[in-house]
Amino acid sequence: MHDVLGELVRWWLADQPVAMATVVATWRSAPRQPGATMLVGPDGTAVGSVSGGCVEAAVYDLGLAVTDSGEPRLARYGVSDDDAFEVGLTCGGTVEIFVERIDRASYPEFGQVAEAISAGRPVAVATVVHGDADRLGRRLVVWPDRRAGGLGSTSLDDAVAADVQGMLVGGRNGSLRYGSAGERLGGELTVFVSSFAPPPRMIIFGAIDFGAALARLGGFLGYRVTVCDARPVFATSRRFPGVEVVVDWPHRYLTGEIDAGHVDSRTVVCVLTHDPKFDVPALRVALAQPFAYVGAMGSRRTHTDRVARLRQEGVPPEQLNRLASPIGLDLGGRTPEETAVSIVAEIVARRSGGSGRRLSELDGPVHGQPGSPDGT
Repeated sequence: MHDVLGELVRWWLADQPVAMATVVATWRSAPRQPGATMLVGPDGTAVGSVSGGCVEAAVYDLGLAVTDSGEPRLARYGVSDDDAFEVGLTCGGTVEIFVERIDRASYPEFGQVAEAISAGRPVAVATVVHGDADRLGRRLVVWPDRRAGGLGSTSLDDAVAADVQGMLVGGRNGSLRYGSAGERLGGELTVFVSSFAPPPRMIIFGAIDFGAALARLGGFLGYRVTVCDARPVFATSRRFPGVEVVVDWPHRYLTGEIDAGHVDSRTVVCVLTHDPKFDVPALRVALAQPFAYVGAMGSRRTHTDRVARLRQEGVPPEQLNRLASPIGLDLGGRTPEETAVSIVAEIVARRSGGSGRRLSELDGPVHGQPGSPDGT
């Protein structure tokens, strides 16, 4: 929703009804992921995208109908490989899109939602997209410490709010299924959760040229990047423009961020210091956390020595097994920029479950997604 938020806020404040179409499920290589949003404005303007061009015309017409009737709709569209290619894409797939009318009367909590998103504070919106007609389109807004709205029953609200809290921590979108009274093994209701969380953290220890290249790529991928080094002569904003720079001992800084709740399961930590007095204490702290990725730069000889030191510090084997060291994928690069590419490639592969192998050597869909439109 970030790319359409400004227009949606403007129309909502003016109390002008808007149709909002959201991708709630995809199968095969659909061009947009769950959470992608398109608006049909009161002046007929289309803002955003739900398929990269394949089904926008049909969604636009459905949006006009939903705006007039006020009745939400769930529609499924199959995007053939040929149709996708004609609009400049290289893949087909199937998408389910939920279209709802947004106005001040039907969505009074939206102002608070928009404020939280703009301020970078976590918030999630759970919407019934399939089920009883009287519940279709109902919303439950969930913050870390409170909730608003409702889905039709207290027991359902309680179950959904508890599950949404976990999704909100990871900033994940997705569908959940419940029975009519909130039973988690039920299937009568489908609730789609749109999570809006602050950008994930990338913390780089080591104010060196490799760190500068990695910081640039981290920002490009959407991370909030922090470079930390205990040496003030190297850790300067001039050497790392546009990046948060901290002068502190790595383990002390990381411990403070953990205690303050400024990191989460999406956080990635890259230790590039090449110095045991810096990297061993930092890695001991990092590996004890459920971070998405912890990597350390160095040769295999350095890695062997580092692991031995970590064992002496009492780091258990299951934590050591999570350490990506030597850091990065084998791309054969040597420059700071090439090394940074290998590091972020490993981060992306680990985050998405990719193998890191060449796609030309693999069979099956390019964007592997389990399941099919019938739920199998």
